[in-house]
Amino acid sequence: MIGDEKYVTSGGLRLWTERFGDRDDPGVLLVMGTSAQAIGWPDELVARLVHSGRQVVRFDHRDTGLSDCVDFTANPYTLADMTADTLAVLDGHGIDRAHVVGVSLGGAIGQWLAVHHRARVQTLTAIMTSPMGNNAGPAWARAIAGRPAAPDELPPPAPRFLRHVVESAHAPRATPEQRIDADLRTWRVLNGEALPFDEPAARRFVERSHQRAHDPAAAGNHDLAGRQFTEERLAPLSSITAPTLVIHGSEDPIFATAHAEALAAQVPGARLHVIDGMGHNLFSPGLPERIADLVADHTATR
Repeated sequence: MIGDEKYVTSGGLRLWTERFGDRDDPGVLLVMGTSAQAIGWPDELVARLVHSGRQVVRFDHRDTGLSDCVDFTANPYTLADMTADTLAVLDGHGIDRAHVVGVSLGGAIGQWLAVHHRARVQTLTAIMTSPMGNNAGPAWARAIAGRPAAPDELPPPAPRFLRHVVESAHAPRATPEQRIDADLRTWRVLNGEALPFDEPAARRFVERSHQRAHDPAAAGNHDLAGRQFTEERLAPLSSITAPTLVIHGSEDPIFATAHAEALAAQVPGARLHVIDGMGHNLFSPGLPERIADLVADHTATR
């Protein structure tokens, strides 16, 4: 698919955006997850939404793709700053209210918007994510150390994924081919073992991501930003008024289904849709279209 490319400005940073569909149609803003570029939203998903009568905007977060990179040591940022970027994208495209669709970290950004900028969020769809105030760090640390989870915390990632995280830290990345292979292994693990993994699609995404990135290493700053838990991030989700759909996979290796259940329980009137076998990516044949249909249905009458 070929969209209308445009740069918008957020606090002095230039962010790359791409818009599809008729400007008069309701706007859907797609917010990608940690370290992932806008092209992580498959063209099949975008095309399906456009065909359903939606204007679709996707964008590269700061430190990814064609957007500007940040010296995180000199200018650290938090989820609040990434949310401000998201608002700048809406402003840059003249969209007052949008159907916000976020995946993983993008789902947390969507929650932040729905809590602190209610007037801008027509509906919220949170995909494969967790409540924005959930600090998963201690659970990860305990699991990696082989200790049991605390009784009051949401489940840690699956053992297979945690093993991959440890092994991946020592994987060779001296050449472009090695970096691509390492990223591809991560997406394969994230897919889980239930649904088929579309390796050619994942490889195209990884290769194109490396080609587009100003600085591939800068995307790691998202992890640092995501670890910051400010007072605003801990605000109760019970204040969300936007109709909310939570989409989650039964085989998500990062966020067990309990994370989605907790999120849906905290947002008034939220609906939870669990996709059997889905992991923590969109690289399975037919899955992008299935997600698009759920979003189209959720946004159809609102």
